[in-house]
Amino acid sequence: MTASKDPEPFAIKDCTLMPVATGIIVQSLKEMRDSLATVHAGSIYHHFWGALMRHRFDEPEYNNDFARWVDEELRDETLAERLAVIDPTDFGDLESLRQHLIDVIEERLDEVQRSAWVPAHKAFHFVRSQIVVFDTRRRITIPEELVPVVPTISETSVFYHFIDARRRTPTGEDDFRVWITKFGDTYESLRNELALIDPYFGTLAEVRQKLADVFENYSGRRSS
Repeated sequence: MTASKDPEPFAIKDCTLMPVATGIIVQSLKEMRDSLATVHAGSIYHHFWGALMRHRFDEPEYNNDFARWVDEELRDETLAERLAVIDPTDFGDLESLRQHLIDVIEERLDEVQRSAWVPAHKAFHFVRSQIVVFDTRRRITIPEELVPVVPTISETSVFYHFIDARRRTPTGEDDFRVWITKFGDTYESLRNELALIDPYFGTLAEVRQKLADVFENYSGRRSS
């Protein structure tokens, strides 16, 4: 891998998610299955990742909104657990994630056909997100400078650079890895360590700590 000549500085940005109603509302598992086939892919993204951006005082039992609704409103714990273990990072794109969701729900409908029409206590409202990005004006010129900076960035910056970046970058990687690649093979092991961090099962604060640990440990090895 050849290094780029004078890579541009890494611009640390922040963001917020603005919810946008789709107008699609479902009351039963069959309606959920049918709507998943046609709803905008951005809505599926929102219901898997949006919860990370919501401030909560309790530890959420489920990471995605689909599992939460199935458990709390349809009272189908079996299906909720199956939906809860789905890791969106295992799928190359939102369409393959969409199809897997449909397959899991269809399997449950085949098992318990009466579940198809059981009305939920509360309807499920499909929502999309509009991301609004802010420039913090903080700039990093070399990867080593990220060591003291990463622990100080906001959780929403972590979301923007380490999670949302995966649907923005051509390679499907986070912004840190994309930028580090421009320095050639020098930081290949750092890139590999960053690739091992799964951002889904945990809070943004926990993801930030994992990132900080990777950068600090790498820096320690380089200086020893």
